[in-house]
Amino acid sequence: MYFAMNRFRIALGQEEAFEAIWKNRDSSLSEVPGFLAFRLLRGDSFTAEGYTLFVSSSTWQDRDAFTAWTKSENFRAAHKNAADNRAMYLGPPKFEGFSVVEGA
Repeated sequence: MYFAMNRFRIALGQEEAFEAIWKNRDSSLSEVPGFLAFRLLRGDSFTAEGYTLFVSSSTWQDRDAFTAWTKSENFRAAHKNAADNRAMYLGPPKFEGFSVVEGA
């Protein structure tokens, strides 16, 4: 199993707009071979730094399935508007990928 996560620093006051983008997006992830699950997580707000942390988390059968998706037309279509709404982002998302070492 492979876990792919992007960490987003979203400007304070922009949280609902960011969530709406994700809730209203066209997603065909469920049709992608090897895709298992998706979650958008809202973390704590860091008032002194001016942002709220969000994580998009997807679970895949294996790293190869995730990599294949990142090279697909489906991936390009899902990210075609990624540069929109730049004011809400405090920098680019930070990608983190994880493979299972131990677990049930």
